[in-house]
Amino acid sequence: SLIMYPDLLFLHWRKNEMLETCVNISINLPLRRAKRGWMWNQFYLQEEYTGTDNQYVGKLHSDMDREDGNVRYVLSGDGAGTVFVIDENSGDLHVTRSLDRETKATYTLKAQAVNRVTGRPLEPETEFIVKIHDVNDNEPRFPKEVYMATVPERSNAGTSVIRVMAEDADDEMFGLAAKLVYSISQGHPYFSVEPSTGIIRTALGPDEMDRERREHYQVVIEAKDMGGQRGGLTGSTVVNISLTDVNDNPPRFINRIYQFNVAESAEVGAPIGRIRAVDPDIGKNAEMDFTIVGGEGQDVFDITTDKITQEGILAVKKPLDYEKKKSYDLHIQVQNPQLDVRFLALGTKDTAMVRVTVDDVDEPPVFDRFSYIMEVKENAPVGTAVSSVSAMDPDIKHSPVRYSIDRRTDPDRLFNVHAGNGSIFLLKTLDREESAWHNISVIAAEFNNPQQTSRVPVYIRVLDVNDNAPKLASFHETFVCDNAKPGQKIHTITAEDADDPIGGHRFLFTLALEGSVKPNFTLKDNQNNTASLFTRRAGYGRLQQSAFLVPVVISDGEYPMLSSTGTLTVRVCACTRDGNMEMCSAEPLSSSAGLSTGALVAILLCVIILLLIVVLFAALKRQKKKEPLIISKEDVRDNVVSYNDEGGGEEDTQAFDIGALRHPEVMEDGGKQRRDILPPETLYPPPPLRRVPPHTPTSRNNADVRDFINQRVQENDSNPTAPPYDSLATYAYEGNGSVAESLSSLGTASSEGEQDYNYLSEWGPRFRKLADMYGGEDSDRDS
Repeated sequence: SLIMYPDLLFLHWRKNEMLETCVNISINLPLRRAKRGWMWNQFYLQEEYTGTDNQYVGKLHSDMDREDGNVRYVLSGDGAGTVFVIDENSGDLHVTRSLDRETKATYTLKAQAVNRVTGRPLEPETEFIVKIHDVNDNEPRFPKEVYMATVPERSNAGTSVIRVMAEDADDEMFGLAAKLVYSISQGHPYFSVEPSTGIIRTALGPDEMDRERREHYQVVIEAKDMGGQRGGLTGSTVVNISLTDVNDNPPRFINRIYQFNVAESAEVGAPIGRIRAVDPDIGKNAEMDFTIVGGEGQDVFDITTDKITQEGILAVKKPLDYEKKKSYDLHIQVQNPQLDVRFLALGTKDTAMVRVTVDDVDEPPVFDRFSYIMEVKENAPVGTAVSSVSAMDPDIKHSPVRYSIDRRTDPDRLFNVHAGNGSIFLLKTLDREESAWHNISVIAAEFNNPQQTSRVPVYIRVLDVNDNAPKLASFHETFVCDNAKPGQKIHTITAEDADDPIGGHRFLFTLALEGSVKPNFTLKDNQNNTASLFTRRAGYGRLQQSAFLVPVVISDGEYPMLSSTGTLTVRVCACTRDGNMEMCSAEPLSSSAGLSTGALVAILLCVIILLLIVVLFAALKRQKKKEPLIISKEDVRDNVVSYNDEGGGEEDTQAFDIGALRHPEVMEDGGKQRRDILPPETLYPPPPLRRVPPHTPTSRNNADVRDFINQRVQENDSNPTAPPYDSLATYAYEGNGSVAESLSSLGTASSEGEQDYNYLSEWGPRFRKLADMYGGEDSDRDS
């Protein structure tokens, strides 16, 4: 048997003869001996061990161990070799560190006895569990350090506010280490807490929980484990509780009587003053409604509530008149729009008196009407009085009034007004046919204070008189068929009259005296302001007479009767048997000569084309051809001349021809300035002379070349307006006495011959690299 002796519990494995009977339906198996095994169990270790030595767990021992050193004990599983260690010789099991149940509560281990030499197991591997025994090493903790809660004011005692719960990491299934009890350490006597649940409740009645006296409370709640017994650990949290407002206070006026002054000229809706009341409540519970509930000015004034400041705004509802009433007394009421039925007994309204005094102001004159309508006949002579307006000063002093017409409303100066009595009369005669109504404005101003003015509209209607004779309507032409029969109606005549009689028009139609002698047509008045024209004979030859002129006299029925004579043109046309017109070849008796629209458009296009040709010709004539800078190929002047031949140095005179540099025109006009606009020389200081590049080809006549080059250099250096293409000036003069002599291959020895380049080292540091290159070659070649 294998026996393990734990520290706290006894764990015994013994080798047991186990018989296992297996029943098989088809085969009967004989009984057989089972293998020896370890009987396992679980045991506890106390956490938070504080000893200096490793904590002893127990001892493993196998009956196969003869204590001769051939048995070795092996441990595996959770924490084997680190947390748990076993003495392989003696089987003693220890814990190497202090264990924390909150970190790991159980460990699963496996133990086995093996032969030390062969390593073969002597016993089957057996698994067992080590549980960590909890101790009260964790204090309760609340999820939040600070809680925020609210409760309505005036709440009854015992009203739930908030629930706070703490957590304890200890094992709640073992002992009382995680059993919590809540208590209140700060917040008495206003609040209490249930010990088992952590629910915070109000502890005082409605009268003590008044937000207007105290709004915020800080409550400290403690949670203690071990069921609240002595020795338990404690954790705490802070709960900030605020009382929310209820409408338990009515608004109150600050004063009992309010005094305001307002000018009588104040417009309707103008504010007079503000009335303030106070309400200790906040938010919607502090909103107020102001009303006028009594007094002698309820219909003259109005009061509203400013939704932001909750003040009553008193305003003018109707126009004021100091001369009629100088003061008003009002009764104002204020209350909350939203009431709480629980507090109706405390009162909901408050009243105050408001006295409004009307101040007298110098008012402008007032007309006795808002507008005037007047009538005058159109034939009234100049100076005729139309009607009059009247205004008076409403002030007590009754200042005299002076009248005038606003000329912006009467630009033609048709009317005028008497300054003293307001009588309106004509300055010009009126014509109803031009304008039937005239709208003017009359201004009334105080005689003593002309700044005080008022105006009134005056509408003047022009009455009609019969001053226009009737005349034919716009259609003055008709036709008659050449095969017409006597008494045939050919046209209906209508008339028009610019006048507008009250009873309507009544026109009379007759043939003029000259048309009644041997008439070709007859006229019949239809008694409905029209007349019919009939043929008087049969047949009208177009060849004998192509048209007839019929004079018609038209008279109106008004007094005085007016008449006019109109001429109706009747053309003779070829018609069918049914009387339908086929052709009228005759032209009108009177026609105006003129051009058609197409002809006018064609003439206009021709004029535009001629103008364009003139403009183009003028533009081409003004354009001037600019003279080129280089007139010919020979006139190279200061241009850069490139040559592909390198030349032979100073001795080579056949390399190029310098005749181009000595052009006769250039020599003669050497002092001639350029065509460019030359500004005053005082504006540009002469530039320094440019350096002539060395090593340029020369000619036999060095004196001529040098003089020419110097002259060209002077010209370029003294010309401040030289264009960019003159910025490069190359001249063919090298100079005499060169130490290096000519570098041309034509005038020197063959490059293949031996030469001495030692003189290059004497030219300074700039030629040192060249001296090293050639000097080195010579030395190499010599070697």
